[in-house]
Amino acid sequence: MNANNLIKMANQIGDFFEAMPDPEQAAKDVAVHMLRFWEPRMRSGLLDYIDTSGDEVLKPIVREALPMIRDENVAAEDS
Repeated sequence: MNANNLIKMANQIGDFFEAMPDPEQAAKDVAVHMLRFWEPRMRSGLLDYIDTSGDEVLKPIVREALPMIRDENVAAEDS
C-alpha cells in the first residue's frame, strides 16, 4: 500500500471526527473506524510507515488514535 495514500485517508478520517465536541471520544472514533473499515494490511502499512518515518504527517487526532489502533481492542469494546 502506498504510504502517502494511507496518510491522506487517515487524515481525512481525522478531519471528519475532529468536529466532535469530545476530543477523547473523537480520537477513539478514529481508531474504531480504522479498525472496522481498514484492512489489516492498510493499518500495518500506516503503522510501519509511522514507525520508520515518524508521525508528523498525521493530524493530531490521528496521532492520538495510534495507540488504540495498535491495541485493536478498542473496536471490540465499542461494539
